[in-house]
Amino acid sequence: MAPFKRHAYDAEFKLKAVSHAVEYGNRAAAREFNINESMVRKWRKQENDLRQVKKTKQSFRGNKARWPQLEDKLEQWVVEQRAASRSTSTVTIRMKATALARDMIIDEFRGGPSWCFRFMKRRNLSIRTRTTVSQQLPKDYQEKLVTFRAYCKKKITVKKFRPEHITNMDEVPLTFDIPVNRTVEKTGTSTVSVRTTGNEKSSFTVVLACQANVQKLPPMVIFKRKTLPKENFPAGVVIKASPKGWMDEEKMSEWLREIYVKRPGGFFHTAPSLLIYDSMRAHITDAVKKQVKQTNSELAVIPGGLTKELQPLDIGVNRAFKARLRAAWEQWMTEGEHTFTKTGRQRRATYATICQWIVDAWADISVSTVVKAFTKAGIISELPGNSSDTDSDNDEREPGRLDAIVAQLFNSDTEEEEFERFVDGERTEKPRPRVPPSSGDFLCSECDKVFPLQRMLTRHLKCHSMVKRHPCHYCGKGFNDTFDLKRHMRTHTGILPGCQRTS
Repeated sequence: MAPFKRHAYDAEFKLKAVSHAVEYGNRAAAREFNINESMVRKWRKQENDLRQVKKTKQSFRGNKARWPQLEDKLEQWVVEQRAASRSTSTVTIRMKATALARDMIIDEFRGGPSWCFRFMKRRNLSIRTRTTVSQQLPKDYQEKLVTFRAYCKKKITVKKFRPEHITNMDEVPLTFDIPVNRTVEKTGTSTVSVRTTGNEKSSFTVVLACQANVQKLPPMVIFKRKTLPKENFPAGVVIKASPKGWMDEEKMSEWLREIYVKRPGGFFHTAPSLLIYDSMRAHITDAVKKQVKQTNSELAVIPGGLTKELQPLDIGVNRAFKARLRAAWEQWMTEGEHTFTKTGRQRRATYATICQWIVDAWADISVSTVVKAFTKAGIISELPGNSSDTDSDNDEREPGRLDAIVAQLFNSDTEEEEFERFVDGERTEKPRPRVPPSSGDFLCSECDKVFPLQRMLTRHLKCHSMVKRHPCHYCGKGFNDTFDLKRHMRTHTGILPGCQRTS
């Protein structure tokens, strides 16, 4: 009689048998897979362990722990360290294990490197690359989380803020080179290098802002220099220069005046709004607070150390934005056109090229990414129609992407005084008609006239309020356009026939 041949089954096969047994029973699974019923019962008891191992693993006959109680305490210590976001290395694990063995009077324990890696394998631990830098959470952070979210929800309820009136702003520090930390290389290679242009420490700042209705405001780029670069920059981005390349009170004021005020529906400040950002010093000066208040906006300043929990951009948008920016840099490094210095060193990408990457990366952020970020921060509940579990980056026309006409508004050459006049001067408060999100028309509440664009409705509303943007300081006559005002001013200087009001 031939000897009985034993068979080895991997974890994937066992899980299939377990799934069949759960649905049809143990005996049916044994007949289906041609195995003994006792094996099915045994595998069902091991189901949780089978789902945690590799699909190719065939048994659990590995070396058992010699000191299981020591390893239990050591694993608990590792979990506590990582819960506090503390870095844990194999050396610190060995030192802690040696200390535990000394306390438990285990004289035979040595705690060498081989034991450490076997312990990590038994306890499903591995060496991981850092994905983010964690802030030290305050001791009362849970209370602060609840307080901030309750404050935002109260403001939204009392002031009746709509999603398009809730804005989050954040600064993202970036470098001209964005190399990866890992690459594929032959095993055993002593030096693993990644080619760059040598500007991985030259930094600049990108100021991002988005609204709860997935509207994305144009980014503002602050380069570290004294003058603006003389290049042809793409539309949809605001360029600034600063000696430090970072946000300060002056740049914060410019962002409010040139981007926040110019957001859709924010020019005349008719609707109250909520502006959310962190507690950076430039954000909370008296001058900035006063300027925000003049735009008919409420401030919600995130408590220090809680941006990873409460700031929508920090929670779910910035990382996706950086990933797209890195992909553009890598493509440029491998396929783009490069220039070199006399010594043969490759020059970095131009300011205009980098700004184009920023515009493309920002426009590529999907609608669901923005909605999930605001929802996870606890600012709003999920908007209807955006409950998809996956990021759809192939939307034909995202509501969060500005059209060309609105983009031109953000890049116009209008004088700063025009906006300050609306901020400082008196204005007629008149509620703007509420337009359903699915509608492409804008209705005037005074005469029921319909306009295809928001800016056309805004211009039309001035006919009812009798407000004109550019008054003549000689006679007080108002004009809607600076060209008409300049032409009229020539009547007072004698170049054209005199003005009827002064003659």
